[in-house]
Amino acid sequence: MKRVLMTAGALLALATGANAQTAQPPKTVRPDQLAFRDLYKELVEINTTLSVGSCTAAAEAMGARLKTAGFPEADVKVVIADGHPKEGSLVAILHGTDTKSKPMLLLAHIDVVEANRADWTRDPFKLVEENGYFFGRGTSDDKAQAAIWVDSLIRLKQAGYKPARDIKMALTCGEESEAYNGIEDLVKNHRPLVDAEFALNEGADGLLDENDKPVVLEVQGGEKVYQDFTLTVTNPGGHSSRPVPANAIYQLSAALDRIGAYGFPARFNDATRGYFTKMQARVNPAQAAAMKALVANIDDPAALKAVSADPMWNSMLRTTCVATMVNAGHAPNALPQRATANVNCRILPGTPTEEVRAKLAELAGTPVAVTLAHEPNSVSPPPPLTPAIMGPIEKQAAKLWPGVPVVPILLTGATDGVHTNAAGIPTYGVSGIFGSSDGDGIHGLNERVRVKSLYEGRDFLYALIKDYAGGK
Repeated sequence: MKRVLMTAGALLALATGANAQTAQPPKTVRPDQLAFRDLYKELVEINTTLSVGSCTAAAEAMGARLKTAGFPEADVKVVIADGHPKEGSLVAILHGTDTKSKPMLLLAHIDVVEANRADWTRDPFKLVEENGYFFGRGTSDDKAQAAIWVDSLIRLKQAGYKPARDIKMALTCGEESEAYNGIEDLVKNHRPLVDAEFALNEGADGLLDENDKPVVLEVQGGEKVYQDFTLTVTNPGGHSSRPVPANAIYQLSAALDRIGAYGFPARFNDATRGYFTKMQARVNPAQAAAMKALVANIDDPAALKAVSADPMWNSMLRTTCVATMVNAGHAPNALPQRATANVNCRILPGTPTEEVRAKLAELAGTPVAVTLAHEPNSVSPPPPLTPAIMGPIEKQAAKLWPGVPVVPILLTGATDGVHTNAAGIPTYGVSGIFGSSDGDGIHGLNERVRVKSLYEGRDFLYALIKDYAGGK
């Protein structure tokens, strides 16, 4: 998961002082929760890092559990791409009864970020339950949701549940690396296995305050697109004792100054309009007034300035581009023949990459060339946050966490949802798993998830699946 929890401004203030060691374990553990824990433990303890792990082993293990629960061989497949023997994906389906209803997709990645045992307090590939938390690499990102999806399909199957629509599941590899991406491969080369009306994915969680009380439940409605651009200035160079006005370093520096001073236009989509509407009740009066004015008129200069002062809120409102690396010159006593810079952009969903490149080129001016640093990433439109999507989430959230607001967000990081959204499968991030504001070690040391939160998220998502799937 390449993401940042949307807890800017007031939400961070509400959660300030959260202490990971204050969580208390559930008072009782149900038999079905123990069965889930066993499945979750198996998945966490299969190393799925890019360096030495195997997503294929994890996919096969989870597939075996589905088959043991009664899923026929034909409905459970491990898909392995040529040249990627350890990066297999698991796809499965629970067939619905209404052929006119389009399928839904449960999406999660099973690869994890590298973890060095010498740096961790506990073995990162052993599930440890301690002080009300599960510790281990992937306990949160993203094996929690992957395990819940497998467990939910097993529970539905064993209960004899007959959904109206097909329920598809894809556990994929490669979200945490650039070598290969499983859902991208499935969408391009095995579309029937994952084609759906919409998908549920990671990308948004819940936030706890310093007393482990739920503050807000987030729902991701779109994510920004990652794209690097290369700025290049070339020059004949010459002897440094005879400087000339056309210096590649100065020209590049001037271009970067112009880009740095530019603010891309602010734009709303369903997620950001909903976020800034609902957040008005949870911020200080001045912030609330600015948000209210901005929702009424996104071009209100005073409101836009006030809201944009928060870096996270600013990033949610507009495409952002920032210089991250520079390289210039070839000798200390020579005029530079070449100067280059990397500008990293996070593009609002639905905005063409070429539109952003052209704007950078306009700002940079002559003689700076602006090119894509890599193949363009998928440009995905934000999925609509319709009552059909938000209604079930709000209904189930109210049962488990009364009074806790459901807030839509635009993710400024990235998940595999960028590929499914781009492929025409609206994808929503929702987990129902509440965590602390410090990130709970995701991508870092001693990754953890609160035991109570994981079990609550499991119940929430199981009920949510049934609401979306219909049937009985």
